[in-house]
Amino acid sequence: MTSEISTLSPALREQLQELRSSIDNIDAALICMLAERFRCTQRVGELKAQYGLPPVDAKREEKQRKRLRSLAQTTGLDPEFSERFFAFVVKEVIENHKAIAQAYESRNKKQS
Repeated sequence: MTSEISTLSPALREQLQELRSSIDNIDAALICMLAERFRCTQRVGELKAQYGLPPVDAKREEKQRKRLRSLAQTTGLDPEFSERFFAFVVKEVIENHKAIAQAYESRNKKQS
């Protein structure tokens, strides 16, 4: 197997470059979408803290997990991978919601 791209034919190098360019664009879009998702979950965390709701919503997480697993199957993505990815994202969100709740409680104690 050849490991040097420079030894490949120009047509194959061009095809690889086109695919890699598409991957780079998709990666950038994923980062932008994750940033937007975390802006939304930040606001959810603020609302939960303001109204004394718990940082974790197990029913919502389970509903999302099932929905995303189904979507993964429909689109040809490994459902197990989608669950691991979703679990990672949710873990980050929950940690953020807990931090928001603690900060909100600290502010309220200082104002009392």
